[in-house]
Amino acid sequence: MTERRVRVRFAPSPTGALHIGGVRTALYNYLFARQHGGDFIFRIEDTDSNRFVPGAEEYILESFKWLGIPFDEGVSFGGEHGPYRQSERRDIYKKYVKVLLDAGKAYIAFDTPAELEAKRAEISNFQYDASTRMQMRNSLTLPKEEVDALIADGQQYVVRFKIEPNEDVHVNDLIRGEVVINSSILDDKVLYKSADELPTYHLANIVDDHLMEVSHVIRGEEWLPSAPLHVLLYRAFGWEDTMPAFAHLPLLLKPEGNGKLSKRDGDRLGFPVFPLEWHDPKSGEVSSGYRESGYLPEAVINFLALLGWNPGNDQELMSMDELIKLFDLSRCSKAGAKFDYKKGIWFNHEYILQKPDAEIAQLFKPVLADNGVDAAGYTDEYLTKVVSLVKGRVNFVKELWGQAAFFFVAPTAYSEKDVKKRWSEDTPRIMTELMEVLKGIGDFASKPSEDIVIGWITEKGYHMGNVMNAFRLAVVGECKGPHMFDITELLGKEETLNRIQRAIEVLK
Repeated sequence: MTERRVRVRFAPSPTGALHIGGVRTALYNYLFARQHGGDFIFRIEDTDSNRFVPGAEEYILESFKWLGIPFDEGVSFGGEHGPYRQSERRDIYKKYVKVLLDAGKAYIAFDTPAELEAKRAEISNFQYDASTRMQMRNSLTLPKEEVDALIADGQQYVVRFKIEPNEDVHVNDLIRGEVVINSSILDDKVLYKSADELPTYHLANIVDDHLMEVSHVIRGEEWLPSAPLHVLLYRAFGWEDTMPAFAHLPLLLKPEGNGKLSKRDGDRLGFPVFPLEWHDPKSGEVSSGYRESGYLPEAVINFLALLGWNPGNDQELMSMDELIKLFDLSRCSKAGAKFDYKKGIWFNHEYILQKPDAEIAQLFKPVLADNGVDAAGYTDEYLTKVVSLVKGRVNFVKELWGQAAFFFVAPTAYSEKDVKKRWSEDTPRIMTELMEVLKGIGDFASKPSEDIVIGWITEKGYHMGNVMNAFRLAVVGECKGPHMFDITELLGKEETLNRIQRAIEVLK
């Protein structure tokens, strides 16, 4: 028997922004597909027309484009197994509903919402199953003529899956091992609704996974309760030989307290739970995104990969290629993973350090523009050098401005605290002397300048800390920043002298 080609899918519903938990599910599917030389399918589950949100599908596609997770086939990618949007597959599902009805594996139910509500009031913990179905209005209890007449009359109905009671259903889960659930606890799930001529999630998924030759279903833990039903549906169709392997991923949990991660946690603690900023077309509410918050896509990928999976060693920083090589479903945790958003910030810092300075310099240009500085007035070499001096101090590119503003704008005010501590009545005289020393330096590069200035301070017997801090205060505006002579090399002799002169005049 030839081994099946690995084919996995990510199948979101276009009901709003893509949650970061969904991104992780897609990432694990992608890593698994790539590692096995398989295919990654993008399917849209839009059978619930009431929950459709305009722009959501485009948002999801844009998110994966930004994250660098490409699909091989599916909605907007094409492929031989289309259409990949469930709302465009109505006729396919109808055919398979008929297969189940003809085989006696499903039945038609006419119960109205009011009738179901009355039954719930009558029977505590009521569920529509083998013990109650014969009390209801369906094709198992009504004569065939009446069923046909009701349908001909346009009566709305649903098709329910007929689950045989007291059967142990075995689900072999690649993460959780064998899961056994007795069929008696399952209800006769609705598979199809005549009202919109669309299937429910359960039927659509099984039919699509089968026809699209999906080999592995890797999805969130919240779908584990539906796995036995899906196994029974595969059997009902006689598709046991092509049933995919299941893997149910651990939940993403709140950073603090119990329960699964929600948007409220992000709002409360100040971190995004969506990959991109989301503008809700109904409420007008704007939710923050990782892209707009200044995260690098590689950092988000690395951070998410380690929420619920580990590579089996102590390595934390991994490129996509390394993740593909190391990924193994058996190393996924069964327990939920705490969403440590601070670790996400740490990853971003590390990726900023790893990225070439020239690349960060390009990302810094829009930040400069936001702060009224025209980057075109500076060479790429200058911007790259600035970045190299300060990037170790930031977690996000936008924070570079706070560390590097003085490279672009001379100080007009000086830190009161530093003035009080570092500027005495003697300082203007010493700074005037320092200016003469600087004027005499031929090579204004960092090392030669430092040697000459330090030599002068030593020779004069001045206090090293006092002189250097006053020098920094004059040039930077406060006592912070990278190595002083790296700053003056970049600013150049003329600008350095101008700034010291201005400080002498302003601070007296």
